Amino acid sequence: MKEFFNLLRRFVRPYRKYLALTIGFNFLSALLNIFSFSLIIPILQILFKISRQAYEFMPWGGEGSLKDIAVNNFYYFVTRLIGQLGESTTLLILGLFLAVMTFLKTGCYFLSSAMVIPIRTGVVRDIRNQLYRKILSLPLGFFSEERKGDIIARMSGDVQEVETSIMSSLDMLFKNPILIIAYFGTLVAISWQLTLFTLVVLPVMGWLMGAVGKKLKRKSLLAQSQWSDLMSQVEETLGGLRIVKAFNAQGKMRGRFERTNEAYRRTISRVNTRQQLAHPMSEFLGTVLIVIVLWFGGTLILHNGSTIDAPTFIFYLVMLYSLINPLKEFSKASYNIPKGLASMERIDKILLAENHIKEPARPVPLPTLKEKIEYRDVSFKYQNTWVLRHINLTIEKGKTVALVGQSGSGKSTLVDLLPRYYDVQEGAVLIDGVNVKDTGLQELRNLMGNVNQEAILFNDTFFNNIAFGVENATMEQVIEAAKIANAHDFIMASEQGYDTLIGDRGGKLSGGQRQRVSIARAILKNPPILILDEATSALDTESEKMVQEALENLMKNRTTIAIAHRLSTIRNADEICVLHEGRIVERGRHEELLALNGYYKRLCDMQQV
Repeated sequence: MKEFFNLLRRFVRPYRKYLALTIGFNFLSALLNIFSFSLIIPILQILFKISRQAYEFMPWGGEGSLKDIAVNNFYYFVTRLIGQLGESTTLLILGLFLAVMTFLKTGCYFLSSAMVIPIRTGVVRDIRNQLYRKILSLPLGFFSEERKGDIIARMSGDVQEVETSIMSSLDMLFKNPILIIAYFGTLVAISWQLTLFTLVVLPVMGWLMGAVGKKLKRKSLLAQSQWSDLMSQVEETLGGLRIVKAFNAQGKMRGRFERTNEAYRRTISRVNTRQQLAHPMSEFLGTVLIVIVLWFGGTLILHNGSTIDAPTFIFYLVMLYSLINPLKEFSKASYNIPKGLASMERIDKILLAENHIKEPARPVPLPTLKEKIEYRDVSFKYQNTWVLRHINLTIEKGKTVALVGQSGSGKSTLVDLLPRYYDVQEGAVLIDGVNVKDTGLQELRNLMGNVNQEAILFNDTFFNNIAFGVENATMEQVIEAAKIANAHDFIMASEQGYDTLIGDRGGKLSGGQRQRVSIARAILKNPPILILDEATSALDTESEKMVQEALENLMKNRTTIAIAHRLSTIRNADEICVLHEGRIVERGRHEELLALNGYYKRLCDMQQV
């Protein structure tokens, strides 16, 4: 339960007001329940004419215990009512009083449950918000090691499991301990000897309950892991559906999915079977307890060895049965909570993941690029293998530097170090002499605009995609950016112009159109530093020509770092750096590198062929 209370400390604190109200109404509900059931004793005595004892009023605060004075005075008023109104009318009054007390009790019960709802829904909302914020803040390296389907499963299935298993148990956990303590105190007050006997039997019932629930958390972890596998396969299938169909691999994918689905079904069946065992087991054990106490107490009464009379013993049994119900609910919660804690453990792998990209305590202001970008003896590795070694590169303001080389030579990694998607292990990346680690992330990334090989667009309108990185952009500004990017004409030719939805990841557009929308987005941001990551390599010749023209418009008066496979697109770069196995092996202008007859010349010759 330590993990559970840690969870409550983390997430329930903002809802203390509702928690206090829940506990208060539960306490009232317990008291009203005890008081209403206590009316059973005089009702039974009237019905069966058991007691003819005469009662005298005892002053409050006089001799005797408060319990004895309260019981005596209660019977005094009941006997007076019988004497004045008759047994039948007194019985009706007691019945009506019982109904009123039950109405108040159920009202308090409802209010106590209603006060839990804001806690339950609020905590789940807070967990989702924290998860989403954490996903946005974590470095890209975290997601290269995690499957997208697994992260989606944690945000959906695991959070839902926390709601159904833990949050739905809050009512039980804040209500049942109060009821158990109140009812148990009443049992002790009625007969401590009989309650002592009951306590001998109760631990056996508790042990049997716990024996079934021990394996639940372990099985739940396995079930949630298998659910993640399912979500990952769905995500992979949706992303690679074209290839699946092209290679006629539907049968293979179907078999793979169905095997994982069947494994998940078997595991979740075992978890649910154990969970469903809780209620019948507690029902049976509760009945056994009642039978044992009924036999023991009844034997004492029949042999005149009991300190309580028959109506009080029936009240004792009623209270004992009332105690069993919260005990059953408590045991049900003890089955549900481990299942939810297993999901919370998986959620915490994201929430508690360490973010190595730290914001500086006192960030150095960096409003714009004034002089240059410098990579000073930079070395970087992802795990154990060095991807970049001893990179020294200076990019003057307004210049264009192109990075070329074979796949895996470190071009994209070199560019990713500038906006701090990753941090260098050795050396430093500087802008105007300021280490990028010493400035604020938001201010640093405001200096940069990106156009990637795969245009990353959102299932939204043209307007919102172009205005994505700019707050309060006007329609005139968006249209101007689209015109510079050669995107205005095809946008206006769509059904609703700039208000047209472009589909998931821009699926309704061609590759060239998607790229021009992403260029318009970069133009509107108007950054001093531009990063082009193979922006035209996936396009046909006609689209490439239009996109290249848009890129040239974008690059005017900007400092540009361009990664290129098509060398024809970077012939006019101020400097071309050739990377090979993480090192800059050649640098210079296009003609100078051709004259060296080295790596660059070989790359050019291969592309011409």
